[in-house]
Order: sequence, then C-alpha cells, then structure tokens
Amino acid sequence: MIIVLLGPPGTGKGTQAKAITTRHRLPHVSTGDILRKNLADGSELGLEAKAYMEKGELVPDHLILRLIDSRLSEPDASGGCLLDGFPRTRVQAEAFDGDLSAKGLSIDHVLLLEVASEALIKRLSGRRVCETCGKSYHVDFNPPPAECHCGGAIVQRPDDTEEAIKNRLKVYQELTKPLVDYYEAKGLLRRVDGDATPQEVEKRIARALGDPV
Repeated sequence: MIIVLLGPPGTGKGTQAKAITTRHRLPHVSTGDILRKNLADGSELGLEAKAYMEKGELVPDHLILRLIDSRLSEPDASGGCLLDGFPRTRVQAEAFDGDLSAKGLSIDHVLLLEVASEALIKRLSGRRVCETCGKSYHVDFNPPPAECHCGGAIVQRPDDTEEAIKNRLKVYQELTKPLVDYYEAKGLLRRVDGDATPQEVEKRIARALGDPV
C-alpha cells in the first residue's frame, strides 16, 4: 500500500504518520529524512543535492524523484510506504505517477488532514521550545515551566509567531491546492477532519483507509 499524507503545518501529521505506519507496518518516507541520510552517507545522490543546497537553491524535481525512487527500492519498502512531504507540487505528482506506473504500481490513498487556519494559528503560536535540548511545550495544552528540566531557556521560535504562521499557511495553500485538485480528480483524495484529539483523528483516518476501528 502506498499512501501520501498531506496537511498544513500544525495538523499533527507526525503523530498520525507514526500511527499509520505502525498499523500497516509501512516505512515512513519523508524527503527531509532521505536528504539528511544521503548527505550523511556521502552518496552520489547526496553529493548532487548538496551542490544545489550549498548555493541556496532548491533541490530540483528530477533529483528528488531519484532520491525517492532509490528509497523505495530498499527492502523495507517492498510492501509500500507512507510518503510525507512528497510530492510537493503537481509536477512532482505527475512524474511520480509515471515512475510508479512503469513498475506496475500506483498510489492507493492520499490523505489530507484539514484544520481551520484559526485553530492552526492557535496551535502553532502557542508552541514553546527549549533552546538547549529542544523539548517542546504549549502554553495551553502543555504549559512550560519557568525553565526546562535541563536548565535551558524556554523560547518561542521566530517561525511560530502569528504573522510568520499566517505566511507559512498562505504559502502552503498556494503550493498544495493544485496537488489536492490533481488527486481529487483521480479519486484518490481522502479528506480527514484533523480538529480533534489525536486518538479521534487516528480513528477517522482508519475509517478513511477502510481499516477496522
């Protein structure tokens, strides 16, 4: 089973990705993880990507697709995977479909976690992190202490301010709408209301995938 997981920042994709991959025994495949691993290993693909990144350029689609293809050829992905953070654009989606089709494969489900922008802003703007160890807190759901257990200062990240979040969400919507339209037209998109507890959202995703709840 090949599943694509979509959703703006703050929807809890990380938590749900873990639940899905555990339930279906699938590897969690993200472009960020793949890039970091290839950079750390000094692989040919990693060195190619590094050349673009050092110039401050985006890693081009053709290289991202090769990285994904390489990852999916590994033994643990023989039964499928959960794709998180890929594809990012319609161009990537169309090219990936072509690559899969050449192997007799196809995407089974595209999950879109949806949460109203106002709720996402509240979730993200309330986040606080420790400067030293990176532990995360939330002013409403998990209030931070005066200082972290490690002694580090608790701060708000610059990209967690309300203005920064609004911009991130705007950019996300602009980039993702063509992707959502593409998968919806193919009948693959499963919209899931993510404005609930993680446990309830997990049940909604299970129903969307046709899993027993």
